[in-house]
Amino acid sequence: MQKNTTREEVMVHLAADVEEIAKQMLIPIETNWQPSELLPDSASETFFEEVKDIQQQAENLSYDLLAILVGDTITEEALPTYESWLFGLKGLNHLDHENPWIKWVRGWTSEENRHGDILNRYLYLCGRIDMGKFEASTQYLIAEGFDIQTGDDPYKNFVYTSFQEMATNISHRRVASLAKQSDNLILSKICGLVAADEARHAKAYKKFIEKIFAIDPNEMMLSFEDMMRKKIVMPAHYLRELGVPTNTFSNFSDAAQRLGVYTSVDYINILETLIEDWKITAITGLKDDGEKARDYIMKLPQRLMRIAERMRIPDTDFKFNWIKS
Repeated sequence: MQKNTTREEVMVHLAADVEEIAKQMLIPIETNWQPSELLPDSASETFFEEVKDIQQQAENLSYDLLAILVGDTITEEALPTYESWLFGLKGLNHLDHENPWIKWVRGWTSEENRHGDILNRYLYLCGRIDMGKFEASTQYLIAEGFDIQTGDDPYKNFVYTSFQEMATNISHRRVASLAKQSDNLILSKICGLVAADEARHAKAYKKFIEKIFAIDPNEMMLSFEDMMRKKIVMPAHYLRELGVPTNTFSNFSDAAQRLGVYTSVDYINILETLIEDWKITAITGLKDDGEKARDYIMKLPQRLMRIAERMRIPDTDFKFNWIKS
């Protein structure tokens, strides 16, 4: 494409690629798993026995792991916010029903929607969660929205989604492993399936960025740098509890760090993976500012690792009002 290409032109140019990527990365609804297949059927004669089994298994879940599971679920439940955010990107005409980008957003949303559904139902059945307070936190998060500092720029947004999908894959995968260790086999299977979805979605968003680098390398490099300078904030950074003025997200993050579900080192590893997958060292066609941006990105993992090595994970007895005492 010609120099000084606009974001809108790039998005239009990539429409056919997006359609092909969506076919590869989204599973047909007819063959995809659904939440009802993984949890007890309320019409079954064995329903109450199966629920009792879930509740007995859930007694083995640690306090921190329960808190992480609740926070992860609230994050997944805030899907309306994420869909409306993606529909606002440059180059996406949400009125064009057949636009491949719009089809991708709808397809991605339809798969992600299952995550909140199944995790919500599990929390309801496990008997250890105050569902009213949990639901209030979900409503708070949707009502207050989030600010990931990307604006309507698709380049920055796809850097964010690439990073975020990889982060949620790690978090759900680790929860699955910890659940299995405590003999919570149903929860382990649920989180494993959710993690697999997130891994596929990450591949798709990384492909989008790869395609953009091939067309508009300098602007894409500048966008990557900008997002890393700002730092990738989690979508639930406005997480709060009913009647609690404290920084809930900070306490939730501390719990994730303590259990090793998602840590500052994971953040660095994701960045290193993106640098490798997008072949940042081999990108050509950069201007002076693009070269400076690449230099910043390449040096960032070591800089962040030095900071991570000095970090102390708080060992606190903070209590979340979502969890029954």
